[in-house]
Amino acid sequence: MQFGLFMTLPAPEPKPAAELYQRAIAMAEAADTLGFSHLWLAEHHFTNYSHSSRPLMLLSHIAARTRHLRLGPAIVPVPLHNPLVIAEELATLDVLSGGRVEAGLGSGYQRYQYERFQLVKGATSARDDEAIDVLLQALREPVFEHHGEYFNIPRTGLVPQPLQPAMPVWLVVNSSRRASVEQAVRRRANLFTGVLEPISKLTDVRRHYPDLADALSTVRIGTQRPVFVAQNEAQAREAVEHARWNGRATLRLRHDMGDVVNGIVPDQPLPDEPSDDALRNDFLVIGTADECIHQLRRIQAGLGCDYFSASFWFGSMPHEMAMASMRRFARDVMPAFAGEAAAADPQQAPAPRPQWESTLAW
Repeated sequence: MQFGLFMTLPAPEPKPAAELYQRAIAMAEAADTLGFSHLWLAEHHFTNYSHSSRPLMLLSHIAARTRHLRLGPAIVPVPLHNPLVIAEELATLDVLSGGRVEAGLGSGYQRYQYERFQLVKGATSARDDEAIDVLLQALREPVFEHHGEYFNIPRTGLVPQPLQPAMPVWLVVNSSRRASVEQAVRRRANLFTGVLEPISKLTDVRRHYPDLADALSTVRIGTQRPVFVAQNEAQAREAVEHARWNGRATLRLRHDMGDVVNGIVPDQPLPDEPSDDALRNDFLVIGTADECIHQLRRIQAGLGCDYFSASFWFGSMPHEMAMASMRRFARDVMPAFAGEAAAADPQQAPAPRPQWESTLAW
């Protein structure tokens, strides 16, 4: 299994953007030397949940500061953009990075940002689906044309052309929706999945859809979680509290729970929040190196995944705390997965499930 980084650049308390960006660059440079395979930046707009509003611009800068990391957005919310502009920017980044780009694509989930772009979330799903096909044509065909219901594009070629003849593409997939999985297979795309479910309820799409197993054998399956490799229990408990902020913010933004005031997402507790133990058992990868390895094996067995993105920076976690965790992860956790096939389910009898259950992973 390969391991990469995922970053949103959060700021629960106000911070200068330059400080947050330098922090992201420092983490990327460290990851490049520690053996991580990928760096993914989220795209979110107009709130303190994320300062990564133009991920491809920041990745262009990071490309010049790194040599090995694969670089990509996770994800570009396609409905917010013209698909040909996305394709041009991905192709430009691919040229500048020496062919290291992978493209994560999806719809996004925050009504708050949709409204500020004068759009209605979910109102144009057919158009957005066709936009992804246009984008993939542009990246994969030197000259293409498209005549559909929403896009009518004469013969066109990207300038610049991407350096990679077949840029890897990842689509966000709901594993419980067969159509979502089939669309990814049809588009020859890798799958980002299992991010929203409790660890105890993950779905291995190859087993769940056995008739698609052959087609799915040629694509990668990836996922992500907040990660903290602790030296002691006190550190682990502190990390859980930082993860709580992210959980509260994402739930509020996804389900429009409470007002965002001047871009600040409220931090009040949500009803029936899970306990620290419930979060650590079923949503997070936080604990000693051995505990993190155990959680990752559960995730690997539950999804059949071969890629995992670690979010080391979440909530108000201090920079050096996140960096130390990342270094411990590279030293003490990653070697346990080097070169091995997906493990059989190592999970013993599952812990009792908490009464509280979320539709979004904390």
